[in-house]
Amino acid sequence: MSSILSFILQVHDSVHDFTMKPNYNEPKIYTGGVEIDQWSKLTKKEQKDALSKHWYVYYSFRDPETGYLKQQQRIKGSANGFSTRSARLKILKTIQRQLWNVLEAGYNPYLQDNSHVKKKLMGELQPIEKTKPISVKKNTKPEPIEIVKEVVAVAPQKKEKPIMTLEEAKKLVLDTKQKVLNTTSFPQYRSRINRFYKWLYENDFKESDDIKTINKKTVIQYLNIVLQNTSPRNRNNTRNDLNSFIETLIDNDVLQENFISRLKKLKSTPKRNKSYNSELLKDIKDYMDKNDPLLSLFVDFVSYGFLRPIEVCRIKIGDLNLKDKKMQIQAKNKLVKEKIIPNILFDKLPDLSDFSPEDDLFTTNQIGGQWEASEVNKRDFFSKRFKKVKDHFGLNVDYGLYSFRHTTISELYRELSKEPNMSPHAVKSKLMLITGHSSMSALESYLRDIDAQMPEDFSHLLT
Repeated sequence: MSSILSFILQVHDSVHDFTMKPNYNEPKIYTGGVEIDQWSKLTKKEQKDALSKHWYVYYSFRDPETGYLKQQQRIKGSANGFSTRSARLKILKTIQRQLWNVLEAGYNPYLQDNSHVKKKLMGELQPIEKTKPISVKKNTKPEPIEIVKEVVAVAPQKKEKPIMTLEEAKKLVLDTKQKVLNTTSFPQYRSRINRFYKWLYENDFKESDDIKTINKKTVIQYLNIVLQNTSPRNRNNTRNDLNSFIETLIDNDVLQENFISRLKKLKSTPKRNKSYNSELLKDIKDYMDKNDPLLSLFVDFVSYGFLRPIEVCRIKIGDLNLKDKKMQIQAKNKLVKEKIIPNILFDKLPDLSDFSPEDDLFTTNQIGGQWEASEVNKRDFFSKRFKKVKDHFGLNVDYGLYSFRHTTISELYRELSKEPNMSPHAVKSKLMLITGHSSMSALESYLRDIDAQMPEDFSHLLT
């Protein structure tokens, strides 16, 4: 080190009592996670996504307790009230420039009084009066001057209060989600959030910690553990729920940025139940008709009503309009949808006239009655009940209640394809009305997944 630099450092440290590290960094503008100079190269969707997020000015200042730069409160002004890039930048660049000026003038967010900065910037500093020279008589020895070190009173730094603790954030989100999620989705969501919190507390986090202590690195570590212990699909579902957790905090102005949304989903191949062949299907139905008629009718609603097992569990007696042969179903993707009751299913229904419209169609031991249980528990009850049938026929995990739905739809597709003057599009259009798929692409994807579309024998093309 050169002698002049060594001298500067020694004098600087001894006089000012702090190192030459900057106490703050240059204020920057967050623009929705995109490079603003690449704006013209972004797609309309990417621009729209960026503008849907909060834009703000951010900076860091050195924490007097830790000695490290710590990000301070973000400044948004009125920028997010505008829907264009130029309007937001006009406001935020002004804030950025003025913030830089006050930092240069000595603003310190950890001091309670920064009035000296205002005086400096507004020219209110009073000129320093010149001291009068001390007259000293000749031939007299000057009196010794006592040197007193100036004592500067520094207000004790208060520990910054968390904007919201981990437990407060969890309560806020779960209370909100309980109002918007259905009775099937919310328990799963709550369970994943609770498992995440359990992991946090097992890894040195505390209930009183600021919610801002949760960062991208923390979530990545947890998702990796979920992946190692379970599957890519469960890891992706956990990511989705944590993403929703952060989004809810942003909506409530607790956090400003969702770092989880930038975490990629892993490739996951969902498992689907296999379809039954015609011989096995007949054997299973005969067995259930003889040994468990209640389960057999439950399966008929899955097969011929094209319902999910949990949708069958939701059916009340009042949902069945037997006069018009229609039923109302609370589906996964809609509040309520109406479906026909085909004759093949209608003919198997018993007399329901003695039951209340509020009675469940299916209970544990009969058709019609009250069954006090959650939808998930009802579905699991019939899944376990069908497990006994699977064990009887030696079927593995590839077969389940969904297999009946797949089998019926595959059979319908092939039979419709045999009708004269029916184009492939016409076949799918007619099938879509029956199955209740929301779009042609969804039906086509489903048919591919269950291998319903099979080619004709092509042997003659090779001879």
